[in-house]
Amino acid sequence: MANQAVETVNQRGGYVIISLAALVIAAGIVGYHFFSTQPTVVRLLMLLGGVVAGLAIAWLSAPGKEFINFARESYLEARRVVWPSRKETVQTTLIVFGFVFIMALFLFATDKTLEWILYDLLLGWRK
Repeated sequence: MANQAVETVNQRGGYVIISLAALVIAAGIVGYHFFSTQPTVVRLLMLLGGVVAGLAIAWLSAPGKEFINFARESYLEARRVVWPSRKETVQTTLIVFGFVFIMALFLFATDKTLEWILYDLLLGWRK
């Protein structure tokens, strides 16, 4: 068996950066609410500035880069999916509705049958 070196990476710094990014975004939100006497444009710029700065900070961290890579791969994977046609979607939806209707009838019949057996035959409460 070959001796393989295992690389360990300390990601604590990455999570500190992500936490800092969350705090910057929260500061933008708090600034939006705290400065309620300022014009709306200034408040919106505070909010957008906090969000953009927070996202920029998060992008610099290792978890942020991993998330961006994951999002890119997810987008490419979603483009490869063969989506059903409108006809297939309508047919499947109708099959599901039909099954739900049949199950509703079955459960209603079962409930009424058990009610009749318990209350009318066994207990005799409804005479």
